Amino acid sequence: MGREERDVVARGARLAEAARNVAGDHGRAVEAVRAALAPIHDAAVRRELDAIPVARLQDVTEGRLRLGGVEQSGLRTVGAVLDAGAYRLLQIPGVGRRTVDQMLAAARRLSEAVHETVAVHIDVDRPEPGTTALVVALQVLVEAGPEARRAVDRAGALSQRLEPLLADARPVAGRFRMLLAGPERKARALSAVAELRPLVDEADRGRVPELFAQASVDLLRGPSSDLAAWSDFELRSAEYYSLLAEISGAAPDAAAAEGFLPDEIAERVRAQRLHDAHRRVSLRGYQAFGARFALAQRKVILGDEMGLGKTIQAIAVLAHLAAEGQSHFMVVCPASVLVNWTREIEARSALRTMLLHGPDRRDAFADWKERGGVGVTTFDALRGFPAPDGGEIGLFVVDEAHAVKNPKAKRSQAVARWAERCERALFMTGTPMENRVAEFRSLVGMLDRGVAESLDDGDALAGSVAFRRAVAPVYLRRNQQDVLTELPSLQHTDEWEELSASDAEAYRDAVRAGNFMAMRRAAYLRPERSAKLERLREIVEEAGENGQKTVVFSNFKDVLRVVEEALADGAPVFGPLTGAVPAARRQQLVDDFAAAPGAAVLLAQIQAAGVGLNMQAASVVVICEPQIKPTVEHQAVARAHRMGQVRPVRVHRLPATGGVDERLVEMLARKTRLFDAYARRSEVAEATPDAIDVSDTELARRIVEAEQVRLGTTDGAHVERPDGDRLRRTDGSVTVKP
Repeated sequence: MGREERDVVARGARLAEAARNVAGDHGRAVEAVRAALAPIHDAAVRRELDAIPVARLQDVTEGRLRLGGVEQSGLRTVGAVLDAGAYRLLQIPGVGRRTVDQMLAAARRLSEAVHETVAVHIDVDRPEPGTTALVVALQVLVEAGPEARRAVDRAGALSQRLEPLLADARPVAGRFRMLLAGPERKARALSAVAELRPLVDEADRGRVPELFAQASVDLLRGPSSDLAAWSDFELRSAEYYSLLAEISGAAPDAAAAEGFLPDEIAERVRAQRLHDAHRRVSLRGYQAFGARFALAQRKVILGDEMGLGKTIQAIAVLAHLAAEGQSHFMVVCPASVLVNWTREIEARSALRTMLLHGPDRRDAFADWKERGGVGVTTFDALRGFPAPDGGEIGLFVVDEAHAVKNPKAKRSQAVARWAERCERALFMTGTPMENRVAEFRSLVGMLDRGVAESLDDGDALAGSVAFRRAVAPVYLRRNQQDVLTELPSLQHTDEWEELSASDAEAYRDAVRAGNFMAMRRAAYLRPERSAKLERLREIVEEAGENGQKTVVFSNFKDVLRVVEEALADGAPVFGPLTGAVPAARRQQLVDDFAAAPGAAVLLAQIQAAGVGLNMQAASVVVICEPQIKPTVEHQAVARAHRMGQVRPVRVHRLPATGGVDERLVEMLARKTRLFDAYARRSEVAEATPDAIDVSDTELARRIVEAEQVRLGTTDGAHVERPDGDRLRRTDGSVTVKP
């Protein structure tokens, strides 16, 4: 037995020690988080229990308890019952041992449920010693990053293989040990050395010792100052909360996180491996499942609600395929988010990006074809590029895929050609398919013709479970409330305003003219006496006094111009961000707004800003007028209330009483109830006959005619379409003017 064998054992021992060290360093960092979290979590549990009325114990015991005497004794909450204990409860007149036992058992079950489900919210505006300690402890792990986690995982896997081999190879470490070992022990030692040699050689070639050493350095570097930790938390709160959920075990409901997929598909997805070598961001559990779903099913629609990180999931899929040797990828998206896509890919992965847009797009496309990477282009530009031959594209990503639901549109046809010729495709949309099953079927048909052909209106009519089962092979959707337990609160307020005399006069003129869109913005046409504008100023000023940023949405450019002039003397105003603003400029406006110190205002046309742009710097949202479709408002609000938001978001909608706004709010409430009852669960919108939206034109006609009757101005000769084309009334009917 020579020096070479002893050297192999020594190298293996050093590698095993480094693996143990990095695992220990990581374990201590995790324990520091748990220690800081425990008192905060216990206090949150206590608050929840103190808020649950004692009557809830009836629900747990199916009404068997008599609790009148307990409440009369002053024990009005579940927390108070637990504090009282058996002895105090037995002193209450009419309460016997059996009742006490049942009551305490029910209270403990509720306590256990609260303990498992309560979410810890970190208030960035009111830091306390406890939350500061938690943020500082988390920062160590966030700063160490995904590389440290990879090192720990690698260390665990290596240790499992190294430790038994080193134990068997121990006699080789010394000549006398080997001489004293029996034949069987010697044979086992030589066999262990033979297995150790390739292990340590492979680790050296992969620079694993350096990986372990760097991870240990990062984990032992120690926390920075409290101020630096809080600043970092504001910038990367999603990563902090992701780690917190992982360490605390407060993961979302597994079925919800997996989109309620059938068991056979969910099992296949869970078994899918996910490489992370080219990825620079940690994934939440539901995000890793989404990436695996796309890989396992090959051609899918990811329909996660906005704010859940669909882009990160797509990048995880790209990084995995790049690790497997794929070299060419294509992302097609609206022009407004081109810059955001290139930034995200460069920040979250090691992949090369190529912007295929603008006058030089053909040259850029040729360069991408030659060198590879992730090409990022628009729907319109895609039409000018030749569709690929089979197998050359690793993944075809379509963002805001609802934009290609019309099969007759040229952009839809171009996307369909590319999807057909790519082995893998990932369509993404946070917009539920809210009109008809036929439109959803059109998207599905680009990915899996068999599923599309098997899908009919009957599946939707049968309810959400039947529909989910029908589309499960190609469709995955999760909702914020199911998987983002740490998301700050969202408060909606309708700020009803009485029209001023000047507003009312402008509104009556618009009704008389039958101009639906003028009716909707009449409250801003005479800004010097606008009641809505005055309230908007007050909201923005209050936010500014609290150092909060505000985003103001309107459907109308001229309303945004009025608002801009009205706010000129206050906090910095950015925008307006409209459909006419180039994509790169839109992103720059949002970046400048986010970077502005203290209070600031961003003005945005609601349709233009509802796609792709992240506005979580804003914690106050103002919607100048009710929108025709509930999803338009939901999407706009979700740009601020999304993963990464660290403050509660307040939404102020400014409707006026007695006119078009009141009628729209009533219709929106009805649509939203239907939408929540059906679409959020079934992933397509109202498919039952009484739930399908009337067209915008029909809605406008009804409202205008009703208002003309109410105000006695029925001499109008036309009704304005919502998109600006005028409708002309002839013999009591309504026709589109040529």
